[in-house]
Amino acid sequence: MSKSNLFVSEADRQQILFLQKNKTKVDYPKNKTIYQLFEEQVAVAPDAIAAIYKDQTITYQELNRKANQLARRIRAHGIGPDHIVAIMLERSLEMIIGIFAIIKAGGAYLPITPSNPEKRIRYMLEDSGCKLMLTKREVMHSYDIPTIFLEDENLYKGDSDNLSCTNGPTDLAYVIYTSGSTGRPKGVMIEHHSLVNRLHWMQQAYPLDTNDVILQKTPFGFDVSVWEMFWWSIVGAKVCFLLPNFERFPQAIVETAMKNKITVMHFVPSMMNAFLNYLQDAGEEEIRRLRCLKQVFVSGEALTPNHVKKFNQVLHETNGTKLTNLYGPTEATIDVTYYDCPMNEEVKRVPIGKPIHNTSMYIIQEDQLQLSGELGELCIGGVGLARGYLNNPALTAEKFVENPFILGEKMYKTGDLARFLPDGNIEYLGRLDHQVKIRGLRIELGEIEATITDFEPIDQCVVTVNEQSETIVHLVAYVVSKKEFSVSDLKRFVKERLPEYMVPSIYMTLESLPLTSNGKIDRKSLPDPQS
Repeated sequence: MSKSNLFVSEADRQQILFLQKNKTKVDYPKNKTIYQLFEEQVAVAPDAIAAIYKDQTITYQELNRKANQLARRIRAHGIGPDHIVAIMLERSLEMIIGIFAIIKAGGAYLPITPSNPEKRIRYMLEDSGCKLMLTKREVMHSYDIPTIFLEDENLYKGDSDNLSCTNGPTDLAYVIYTSGSTGRPKGVMIEHHSLVNRLHWMQQAYPLDTNDVILQKTPFGFDVSVWEMFWWSIVGAKVCFLLPNFERFPQAIVETAMKNKITVMHFVPSMMNAFLNYLQDAGEEEIRRLRCLKQVFVSGEALTPNHVKKFNQVLHETNGTKLTNLYGPTEATIDVTYYDCPMNEEVKRVPIGKPIHNTSMYIIQEDQLQLSGELGELCIGGVGLARGYLNNPALTAEKFVENPFILGEKMYKTGDLARFLPDGNIEYLGRLDHQVKIRGLRIELGEIEATITDFEPIDQCVVTVNEQSETIVHLVAYVVSKKEFSVSDLKRFVKERLPEYMVPSIYMTLESLPLTSNGKIDRKSLPDPQS
């Protein structure tokens, strides 16, 4: 997709520029780094609690001083702008001290989850050209890289004043590795100004104050963790770190939320469903104990109408908690669209919403701009785009193309299938690589999944293709429901809404869908329908 072969009429161009660029253009602190915004809060309320872990707390001033002392040790290793420093730790106060220290020193942090396979860790360290690692002896393996062990108390001695800045808004803040289609993960490079824009939008849209507490429970190798770890720090709020490996246990989440008066948290839809099931089973008294929870964000998977309905019944009707659907790839700084789910009405589809500040969304099919609700690939422009993939110029050039609508800017091709709705919201319809052809007919698995979850008893659904031979191919629907239902009624429901070639021939009922370590549906672990 290049400027030369993408057809855009002048009328389309003007409409796009008006709707996308002008409507979302908002001033933000683009000349500041994320840690400078944190330091401003330290000056305002130095003795306010910044972070909580178990029964430990640390104030803004204490966190800032320790990060400054550690940053000087990091600089002594020659770390400067765009130098990558790995941090391999479980959730803890040391983790947030280490992350702030890295970016204050001028570097970019590379989060590495200790439980990652050894080969994956070594690959990330080698591919990133990492110059230093922060860790603790209890999680450290043998790596040929200079290492700082954070349990050493001598690190936190000496000058604790803020350091002079060596990095700026266009320098790297972090690098996060995401799964690659080649089987090797790829490092996504995000600059400070992109992160500042993302957090500034979130604060404008969902203002936090000094009484708010964010639950940080996403493993920090996934980019949702970034807003969980930084948003609070630029507005004087607090963060509470969930104990390591507890993010998949609803009871632990509830107990932590109640104890620490959590007001904001995030879920992947699959995990939110498990969380709501736990609350339903626990009863209204347990639900009422979560009155502190004001806002839940979800992202990472398609949010279904049944998810929204259940959320409203369990949390909103009792506690007034609000639900917002977010969408975005790591390559565009966490999230690029948002949709506030209606609380008092049922929805037939849950869109991913409209673009955040300073972000443009385009839908393109076969080099043609889609403005009329037709399906196409979702593409993203704006200040949130990553610099690209680390040490992978070919893939960067393939995915980050010239923006034909705004000269001199880039556009990221998401590989996601979507369409504009009449009200301007965007509907996500799955991955392009989940488009399949059966007997020459193109099928969007996401559309089938959405239709099946419209059937009231169904909570969740995944549709896959099962090839028994070259000539025998079946669509398989895996469904989860807490209510009894008739498969024949479900089949009839689907047949009334989809063409015959899109109707699954096999339906399997599961107690729950298998999940990956970050709470997403694990398609590879679904049972074989032939077994």
